[in-house]
Order: sequence, then structure tokens, then C-alpha cells
Amino acid sequence: EKRDRSGSAILTELPFFSFYHQLDLSQPLEEQGPLDVIIHKLTDLILEADQNDTQSLLLVQRVQDYIDAHPETIVLDPLPAIRTLLDRCKSYQLVHRIEDCMQDERICSPPFMVLNSECGPDTLEQIKQHGLTFPFICKTRVAHGTNSHEMAIIFSAEDLKDVKPPCVIQSFINHNAVLYKVFVVGDSYTVVERPSLKNFPSGQADRKAIFFNSHNVSKPESSSDLTSRDNVEGVSQPPSDDVIRELSRSLRQALGVSLFGIDVIINNQTGQHAVIDINAFPAPEGWCLAQFDIRCSDTAGSSHLYFCNLGYEGVPEFFSDLLNHITSILQGQSSSDCPTPPSAQLTTLASGERSCAPSQECCSLLGKEPDSSSPWIVEGEGGLKGSCQRLGCTPAMSPNFQQHCVSTIATKASSQ
Repeated sequence: EKRDRSGSAILTELPFFSFYHQLDLSQPLEEQGPLDVIIHKLTDLILEADQNDTQSLLLVQRVQDYIDAHPETIVLDPLPAIRTLLDRCKSYQLVHRIEDCMQDERICSPPFMVLNSECGPDTLEQIKQHGLTFPFICKTRVAHGTNSHEMAIIFSAEDLKDVKPPCVIQSFINHNAVLYKVFVVGDSYTVVERPSLKNFPSGQADRKAIFFNSHNVSKPESSSDLTSRDNVEGVSQPPSDDVIRELSRSLRQALGVSLFGIDVIINNQTGQHAVIDINAFPAPEGWCLAQFDIRCSDTAGSSHLYFCNLGYEGVPEFFSDLLNHITSILQGQSSSDCPTPPSAQLTTLASGERSCAPSQECCSLLGKEPDSSSPWIVEGEGGLKGSCQRLGCTPAMSPNFQQHCVSTIATKASSQ
């Protein structure tokens, strides 16, 4: 082991060992492989590419070209799926469709509406038609980056002038100042309790809009008037494990992702669960050295994955869950009786592996009909449409698996 100036571990190749390293997107990826697993946080680049930034378009396409040329490479997570997570409108639409399919009375997420222009004479009527009530939360449509945490609570029609489009507005639900952050890693998830916004009276109120940073509000050590629990009332209970499990499974299947977060609150009047945000995670920066054995049925001895995490957002289980998830996928790959036809549905298999294309039900959840020529569903115009990216078993292990890399892509620092 050696360390660079930042303290990050630099690993060199050892016989019969896999190793972890950061990919340099300015160089051909073919020269940096072969790669068994790519773990990325390309959210900044994807956003810039979708805004037609030439350099970002080139780098994202370079990654996609490698993925297309190497279907045996596991990608955590597919680029088209990340685009859905980066758009609050699309992710909220998906949540509501999933809830309609689940038909579980214990779940009722708040209504929302997209504002693409300055509020006008018709805005208040449109808000009513969408089922929104005062107060409501105003958020940026883009669910990533520093600005995505800047939000406002709007209490009256007069405060609509403070709304800055494009944005998403979402009815505020009193939840006794408690937020439950769900960190999903494959089939596993961890629920962490965090501070949140205090209760407010329902209906319009004669008070100024409140502007706040949600990241600061929900920090474990957060303590302010905004997170006060002096007026706690009604239902105060943790989320149901059954509900969280089903929500996680449904979102995983519909999106085709393995790593994401869900923000859940409990309505203090009804006790219902409400999903108020979903987001992509984690960033690979700051990981350090660790060793983990992966025993493959068709290889002699063990292969080793090198990397670790000191705990993501205070979740010590994240590291072990991630390695267990990768292990199950690689073991699934090495099994000779693991079929993966190109049209395979995205589903959880008996042994935990997952194949790569959305099921008929998932396609309908995303609002589109299945298209055999494009196994990944991408909503909206523009951007790069990726082809099938492996999340699970593939026909065979690459021949030199024991000397392959488990890699992450270094990107700009993320605020999520």
C-alpha cells in the first residue's frame, strides 16, 4: 500500500488479486481495463452533458461506449437510470405510479407540481387542481448539487412571488420533525433517523416564506428553531419494515439501480408513509483500503476486492452491504447455469443476482411501453440514451477475472 498526497490509498497489482483504482476519463478506458465492476458517481458529468457541454458529452459517451463494448462489466449504476434520479419531477412521478400499483393504504406521498415559469394569475388555481395545499415546499427540479438543497416553505399566495422556476412544489406534511433516510444497497437497506422540519399549521398563514438548506436541517447534530419538537402531536412512530422493503424493491426494479436513497416521513395525522425525495448515491471519494475475499466457483483460490468506506452518511453497514452485493453479482456471473438472455427482465433472482432490463410492469411504471430495441427506459428529450448495462449475472466470467480491476470513476466532489 502507498498513499498519495490526499491520503487516498494507491494499490498496485498483485498476482491473483483484483485491485481498486480510479479511472481517468481523459484516457481511453480500454487501456485501463479489463474491468469487472465500475462504481461511479457521474451525476455532475451527466447533468452537464444534458446541458450540451461538449467536454462532458464526450466523457459520458466514452464511458457508455466502454459499457456497450463490454456487456460483461457490471455497472453500478446504469447511466439512463441516474438521469431519472436527477430529475425530481420524473422521480416523483415514478413514486406515485409505484404507489398506485402497490395499493397500500399505509403509503401516501404528497402531491406535487412543476413550475416552469414565473407565477401568474392562473398559478393558484393550477396548484389547487393538482391537489396541493398550503404550506408547501419549493425545491429545485434538479436533485443534485449544492443548489438542490436550497428550499423554501411557502405559506400563502402572496409568497408565490418568491418562487423561482424551474422548480417543483410539493405539499408539506407535518411529521413531527423526524426524517427517515433509507440507504438502499442491492437487496439490503438501512434506515437512519434524522432531524427534520417542525410542524406548521395547515392552510394559508400570514407569515413570510422560510428559506432553508435541507442538508443542514437534516444533519444528525442539527438543532434550530426549524427542527424544534415542541409542538409534536398525533402519530409518532418509526416506518414499517414491510413498507420500506416493498418501496425499496419496487423502486429498484423500476429504475434498475442498486445504490440509491429514499427520504421518508410519517404523516402525524394518518400514520401513513410519504416519500418526499429519492436520490443517487454514493460518491466514491474518500474511500480507503480494506480487503474482502470473493470465492468463485470456477476459480482456484480466492479473488480479493480492495476498497472500503468509513461509513456513508453515518451508515457503517454501507461498506459491508456494498461488498456483499458485488460479491453476489460476481458469484452469479461465475455460475455456469446463470442464463442472461438480452431480453431478460429486471427481477430479483433466487440467489440475489439481477438481470439487466426492466420488466413489463416496470416499463409501465416509467410511463413508457417496453421497447425491445432499447432495454432502458429514458424519459424526456435530449441526453445520451444508453444501451443495456449489467446489474447482475452475465453468460460467463471474463477469462482473466483474477487480475481484473474493481474500479470507480473519479468525478467532481458531490454534495450528496
